[in-house]
Amino acid sequence: MGALVGLGVGVGLLLVWSAFVLPRSPRPVTPTSSALRRLLGRAGLGDVTPTSVVTLCVVLFAVVLAIVQAVSRTLPIAVVFAAMAAYLPVAVLRQRAQRRLRDFAEVWPEAVDNLASAVRAGLSLPDAVSALGTTGPEALRSDFAQFALDYQVTGRFSECLDRLKERLADPVGDRVVEGLRLARDVGGGDLGRLLRNLSGFLRDDARTRSELESRQAWTVNGARLAVAAPWIVLLLMSFQTTAIRRYASPGGVLVLGIGLGVCVLAYSAMMRIGRLPVEKRILS
Repeated sequence: MGALVGLGVGVGLLLVWSAFVLPRSPRPVTPTSSALRRLLGRAGLGDVTPTSVVTLCVVLFAVVLAIVQAVSRTLPIAVVFAAMAAYLPVAVLRQRAQRRLRDFAEVWPEAVDNLASAVRAGLSLPDAVSALGTTGPEALRSDFAQFALDYQVTGRFSECLDRLKERLADPVGDRVVEGLRLARDVGGGDLGRLLRNLSGFLRDDARTRSELESRQAWTVNGARLAVAAPWIVLLLMSFQTTAIRRYASPGGVLVLGIGLGVCVLAYSAMMRIGRLPVEKRILS
């Protein structure tokens, strides 16, 4: 018994020592997980891992495949709708990311005005940025409140700005953060004027983009309705087993494949033609 206890203690100490001393091999980052991570950041869900999204897609695929197969008893139909269900989380994330960018574009001018007013009132730059966590626009308060907490804990302005950029994942936020960093490092009395000019530019850009998006909305909605209509009809036909079983034949599978390919190509072309230019994060 004494030898067994000694062996267990020795193994435990060895494991503790290896956890702190031995180097850890980095996890391989695949292009898919990297793209999902960027999408999650733009959607404001940086705490969610790409593995969770992939797992949700797989679960939705399996559940919808089983349900549609049980209803229609036609495997090709079940596979098509299961693939659509598996893509649903990614589509929701993209919609959330676009909505988040639109919300940010509307409130950034107000946030920059608050920064300029705080600097003109004599607050230090870290205090002015931290104040946006309580007095800034509602859409930005949580991110700036986290910045204030980070700065209270570390006192390192540059590192806290880097974390703020990661949480915002916004091109306009990148420019504002880099401007604040430059003002902190270089100094000067033109920060208030710079922020006011930036606020005016952001207001004009947001107004122009809002007008373009309102005119673009009918094109996007029409494309979505045109793509969704035949598949809704096909889903309703799944309840008629005698009619839907024809798609289980090779000819039916070919028709489904051609229809799916045409819908994907047409929708992609319509969205590309009507897409507005998206500003890239060149300072991230």
